[in-house]
Amino acid sequence: MAGYLWADADFGLLAFLILDGLGAAAAFAAGRALASGWNPAWRIVPSAAALAAAVQFLHYALFQEDLLSIHYYLVGLVLLLAAAWIGFAAMRSRQMATQYSWAFERSGLTWRAR
Repeated sequence: MAGYLWADADFGLLAFLILDGLGAAAAFAAGRALASGWNPAWRIVPSAAALAAAVQFLHYALFQEDLLSIHYYLVGLVLLLAAAWIGFAAMRSRQMATQYSWAFERSGLTWRAR
């Protein structure tokens, strides 16, 4: 997996776990924040793209990895999009079940009619 998901360097796996893990936590929180404001789901994409750029910069600044690597940027972007979508879906299902409790109930990351 080294070379595909993380850089083939001395601390490549450690850098991936720490920086992309923190980025995923931030993306999860961003997804929840977007959902709590009743924003549309497409707004996840620009926020995850900006977070992926920030994570890529941290890889460059802290571990001397390639700054302009499209491959590792896309790997991070996919990870952050998934985390943001999970946060968005969890918050939106909670909102729907709370706000419209007479009509909907939570069903995992979605909601269903009562």
